[in-house]
Amino acid sequence: MENPETVKKEIEKLKKEIRGADYKYYVLSQPEISDKEYDVLLKHLKSFEEKYPQFLTPDSPTQRVSGGILEGFATVKHEIKMLSLDNTYSVEELKDWETKIKKMLKGNFQLHYVVEPKIDGVSCSLIYKSGMLTVGATRGDGEVGEDVTANIRTIKSIPLKLIGQNIPQLLEVRGEIYMDKKELEIINKVRLKNGEQLFANPRNAASGSLKLLSPSLVAKRNLNCLVHSFGLSRGAEFKTHRDFFEKVKNWGLRVNQHNKFCTNLDEAIDYCMKWEGKRDALSYEIDGMVIKVDDYKLRDILGTTMKSPRWAVAYKFPAHQATTVVEKIEFSVGRTGIITPVALLKPVECAGVTISRSTLHNFDEIKRLDVREKDTVLIERAGEVIPKIIKVISSMRPAHIKKIQVPKQCPVCRQPISKEKEEEVYWYCINANCPAKIKQSLLHFASRTCMDIEGMGESVIEELVNRGYVKSLADIYNLKKEDLLKLPLFAEKKAINLIAAIEKSKNRPLSRLFYGLGIRHIGEKAAALLTAKYNNINKFFTLKTGDLEKIPEMGPVMAESVVNFFFLRQTRKLINEFKNAGLNLQEEKRQIKTTVLTGKTFVFTGELESLSRDEARRLVESLGGKWSSSVSKSTDFIVVGKDPGSKYKIAKELHLTILNEDEFKRLIQEKA
Repeated sequence: MENPETVKKEIEKLKKEIRGADYKYYVLSQPEISDKEYDVLLKHLKSFEEKYPQFLTPDSPTQRVSGGILEGFATVKHEIKMLSLDNTYSVEELKDWETKIKKMLKGNFQLHYVVEPKIDGVSCSLIYKSGMLTVGATRGDGEVGEDVTANIRTIKSIPLKLIGQNIPQLLEVRGEIYMDKKELEIINKVRLKNGEQLFANPRNAASGSLKLLSPSLVAKRNLNCLVHSFGLSRGAEFKTHRDFFEKVKNWGLRVNQHNKFCTNLDEAIDYCMKWEGKRDALSYEIDGMVIKVDDYKLRDILGTTMKSPRWAVAYKFPAHQATTVVEKIEFSVGRTGIITPVALLKPVECAGVTISRSTLHNFDEIKRLDVREKDTVLIERAGEVIPKIIKVISSMRPAHIKKIQVPKQCPVCRQPISKEKEEEVYWYCINANCPAKIKQSLLHFASRTCMDIEGMGESVIEELVNRGYVKSLADIYNLKKEDLLKLPLFAEKKAINLIAAIEKSKNRPLSRLFYGLGIRHIGEKAAALLTAKYNNINKFFTLKTGDLEKIPEMGPVMAESVVNFFFLRQTRKLINEFKNAGLNLQEEKRQIKTTVLTGKTFVFTGELESLSRDEARRLVESLGGKWSSSVSKSTDFIVVGKDPGSKYKIAKELHLTILNEDEFKRLIQEKA
């Protein structure tokens, strides 16, 4: 039998190791052991505690989840009132706020600030007695909150026991409980599968999760917490907010790594503007920034109103979400014939732009949302150009409004529609001569990444199709200057320029033509891969799916799509017309240099200023490199332009080599 004292020491040692690992992972963001090693430590500790229950303590890392279902939540009276912040929405309002507090201070004080992201989550109070977490509560009405201690104990970034030296006898801190955006996606996928109502946003999900009566379910929601404010303490003093952050961090509490000390308001404003532009790069939602007076003595002088502290203010970003009314639901037809429902919205300001329409993707999405004309809806524009409808506010639905039905015919050509496969979500117009399909196909074919026919935009294509001059892609090459001059859009010079652009497009590489054909599932990269392998378009008429599946990155769906396209009689007719018009139907074997970049994979995100995305990709290919549209551990370089998307965030998490546009150009020039 093992010596009890030895066992007790071993248990304490394991708890200390696990707490240290939690501190390095959650507070310092510098994990030193793998998840597997962490699980082994936890399992080892649990086996000891099961064998020697007399040494099991409430602060043990194994005791995060209590057993059973809670009957409800008791109330907790906050010893120090939990106030909410006043909001500002402009630089002028921030300056007005500073003017007011300077007047109140009267003396010649130099105001310093701490600025941090304002997380869109749920406010909480954490109380530690002798270093042990004893109470976790919601803000409630500011005076009385709900005791959600059992649920808060499940959150791994909240220590059950503080670590370090000089821990106060009593410490109350305030923080924000939140859910990462990625976690919300996972939960909503499960809820969608189970037919449950989706969470509208991470804050909604965090709030709902914290109110669950089963701590074991809360634990599965992977909530997180960041401490942002001081409540009260006995046994510790804080002179400044920076001092508070430093001390609580050393005690194991997690603070936001993006907080910044600013020596004046201009610096604070610059920091707010910086984050307004890159808020989507964070793994969690923020709806603004919080500016706080750093000096606690000055805070005492400024005091509070009934509702808010005078020494802090929130600068709110333009909302990512807004409510509006669906005025009408229309159906658009794409180049492949897919019929897409589109909601026309009562114009509303959202994320700094006016939103008046939103795609509904497909009829299954309409059914899931149960969205109808005249419904009030919640829309979101988070990191996307196209807004989406998150949910219908059914309590505001007018009486007797009808459900949206799948149309029986194409909304443009009035011909029948169908699904290619019963299990598919998309409905198609099956009329090859549908004007909407032709217009969208022409727009794609003439676009910059395909045949790059400058001057052939949407309005020109609209006129050409409506007047019957162009009924297929090949008809572009039969246009004469005299035809264009009959259109109201054209004068002599414009007509000459467009004819010249059409003529110039005949010499584009086969890969660009192939992409321009608009074959389903075949994007720009797949077109380049296919034409590099089969450099004459006539070869595609004899290929089988097995031939194409041998090409790396070419799956069975893509292979079948290509084979089916070239099996069609109208495809052979189209290619013959291209041949007669003098288009290039062969891909020249490009001379690719062997350099140190050979085989290296590049990913581009954001807008490049001095060259197009297409030009950048071709530069990479000319040096033997590859490009990809998605980020993974095998990505060698990620090139970041203006307003990068989520790829940039993923690249940082994976510790990939990140280049700005100038660094990319220097790299290419050095290796060329």
